[in-house]
This record gives sequence, structure tokens and C-alpha cells, in this order.
Amino acid sequence: DQGKLADAETMYQRALVGKEEVLGPVHQSTLRTVSKLGNLHIEQGRLGDAKVMFQRALAGFEGTLGPDHNSTLDTVNNLGQLYEKQDKLGDAEAMYHRALAGFEKSLGLDHDSTLWTVNILGLFYMRKGKLSEAEASFQRALAGFQKTLGPGHSTSMIVNNLGMLYKDQGKLADAETMYQRALVGDRKSTRLNSSHITI
Repeated sequence: DQGKLADAETMYQRALVGKEEVLGPVHQSTLRTVSKLGNLHIEQGRLGDAKVMFQRALAGFEGTLGPDHNSTLDTVNNLGQLYEKQDKLGDAEAMYHRALAGFEKSLGLDHDSTLWTVNILGLFYMRKGKLSEAEASFQRALAGFQKTLGPGHSTSMIVNNLGMLYKDQGKLADAETMYQRALVGDRKSTRLNSSHITI
């Protein structure tokens, strides 16, 4: 978080060696550290190294927890985002769809993890210029979160995504409506969070 990526890598590598020695190479805690190293490598721009970490984590989670466990599917999403950064868009889309199908099967259509994957797919479609698919994804994610959590919870980011999409489509009035709605939601969320602060 401080931008000290080399120091962070040293700490993760030290943790990984210790966990491998004490817990073994395919323990869940070991594999979570492997995934964290993958995410760090992405921040460092080391996409090849990130892929090695994510593939190791995925093989470990699949072998120990199965193909539809949350940890497995989170790693599938990570691989999708990596492939997208590498401009391997077909591979990225396949990973996102695999993660979505897994979350739908194991957690249901309206679980947070399912809906965030739908949102990720919406962003992917928007970057590809598939705007109708993006809109359908964002609308599904928004409706799901509103159904399960209420209109003021975890929806501002998705409403903002819809605003960006409508702007790209030239629907400027609709875009402004979404941006205003996201702004109001962010303010409410800030007030709710600050009301729980104790001194």
C-alpha cells in the first residue's frame, strides 16, 4: 500500500517459504500467499511471473478444494484479469465465464461474488466495445445487489459504471443521472461509515 513493492515481495517470499515448510505447498494459506504474489507481480508489471503464480495457485486450489470453491474461482478471475492485461481477450473472457458459472453453481445467482464477477464481465465488454452486453451485465449486477443488500449498499460503483457506459453510447442525460445517483450513494455511504467511528 505504501508503494514499496520490492519490500512487499521480500515479505511475501519469506511468508511463502515459511508456509511451504510448515504447512506444505498446497495448503490453503500457502496458496493464498502465492495468489498475493501474483497480484503483486501484476503491480510490478511482471505479467509472466504473475501467470506462474496464478496457475500454481489454481492447480493447488482445484486439487485440494475442487473446481467450484470460492478460492479456486477467485483465482480464475485473477487469471482473467491477467489475460486481459496481456491482451489475450479470448482467454480472459473464458476465465470470466468459468468463474461466473462456478459462482452461480456454488453460491447462487445473487451472491456478492457472483454479482462482482458479472460487474467484471461488464467492464470487460465495455472495453471490447460490446456495449449492449456491458449494459446487460451492469443492470444484472445492480438489480442483484439492490435485491440482496438494498439500494444504498455496494451499488455506487456499478451505477458509476453504467454512467461511463451511457457516456460512451452518447446517452449524456442518462449518464448524468447515473453519475448523480452514484455521487449521492457515495455521500450516504461516507456518512454511514463515519457515524460508526468512535474516539
